[in-house]
Amino acid sequence: MIKVRFAPSPTGYLHVGNVRTALVNWLFARKNGGHFLLRIDDTDTERSKAEYTRAIEEDMQWLGLTWDSEEHQSTRLARYKIASDALAASGRLYAAYETAEELDVQRKMQASRGLPPIYNRAALKLTDEQKADYEKQGRKPHYRFLLLEEEITWPDLIRGAVAMKATTMSDPVLLREDGMPVYTLASVVDDGELAITHVIRGEDHVSNTAVQVQLYKALGFTVPQFAHMALLKTKDGELSKRLGGNDIRAMREAGILPMAVNSLLARMGTSDAVEAFADLQPLINSFDFAKFGRAPANYDVAELEKINEKLLHQLPFAEAKKKLNFIDENFWLSIHANIKKLSDVKEWWDILHGSIEPDLNHDDRTFLRSTIALLPPEPWNDATYDTWLSAIKPTTARKGKELFMPLRLALTGREHGPELKKLLPLLGHQKVMARLK
Repeated sequence: MIKVRFAPSPTGYLHVGNVRTALVNWLFARKNGGHFLLRIDDTDTERSKAEYTRAIEEDMQWLGLTWDSEEHQSTRLARYKIASDALAASGRLYAAYETAEELDVQRKMQASRGLPPIYNRAALKLTDEQKADYEKQGRKPHYRFLLLEEEITWPDLIRGAVAMKATTMSDPVLLREDGMPVYTLASVVDDGELAITHVIRGEDHVSNTAVQVQLYKALGFTVPQFAHMALLKTKDGELSKRLGGNDIRAMREAGILPMAVNSLLARMGTSDAVEAFADLQPLINSFDFAKFGRAPANYDVAELEKINEKLLHQLPFAEAKKKLNFIDENFWLSIHANIKKLSDVKEWWDILHGSIEPDLNHDDRTFLRSTIALLPPEPWNDATYDTWLSAIKPTTARKGKELFMPLRLALTGREHGPELKKLLPLLGHQKVMARLK
């Protein structure tokens, strides 16, 4: 059975980059009747926080990306110790004592000589006496994985055949000075022991994959299949700060619908057109790695807002009520065609039910007071506004914007918004009179 994983670190909130990775993994699993694992990579004890773990789980549920099982790396430290001991016993893990400053000097010297900045394996030449001397100095070793000097290849589901030479890479650090495993070791052990069949992630992990292919084999695991997606980009090269930029939590608070996020991220970087989908099933049905391109995927907040607006305009009242329990059906049907975000709904509710402070000059105020006596009697409906205008026009020389805008400002305090013919019945005769005065 196909089994994939999404492996966020609980050191911050989810952003569009890693949500796209989660979504693609989830769609692939659901398309193929597979298993979707949520793996919390929380071995960084200083930066990992329980509140971020909860936020990740909440955001995933909000997006509808339910998981079949969950693992936390912090509970699997004993498994990583067994794996590192096995690598040491086979001669593939060795102690190194260089400090960060010494390694930096080494890289600069290599660069000045036109050499690639890879680790020189000086630690392999250390004698037992030299190691003991380092220990007396208080130095704690970190441990590196000895790469075999061979060409590393794999068939990538998006990039095609990939080949990298191990001689162009440094032996990666697998254990820090405090004995804690780094991502490379923990991830491979988890993938192997939890039977992950496909690893789907961004192309910035390609060099990690080359190292990990050797590590899977050294630990006796089946090497999974890989798919490396092109990364996201924006017009200015960075993720926009609008709507919280890349922060999914901020998008939720700004009133973006989860399916607006899913609809955009699922189709970015593929040959399929981006459309507004009300549920995930069409995205599952159409998923295919053959549709993914190699060019960077364009992320545009304006496009997200357009999708969100379209979904809101199509949202039935029953669904809207679940998200906004304070609204009633007449209100929703009157304003939903003119909103862009869920947060706009609360704004218009407050405009209609609270107080406003319109910016009007003396002439506009005089004009507005003259319209009070022309208000039609209740009950009001969608035709009331036009009836009122028909009574106003013969009494004034005003026309066009000069006529309509003072009415809109007086009644809503906004220059734009839902049609006044829809809002007038919601406000009612008494409130309209008060605002015109």
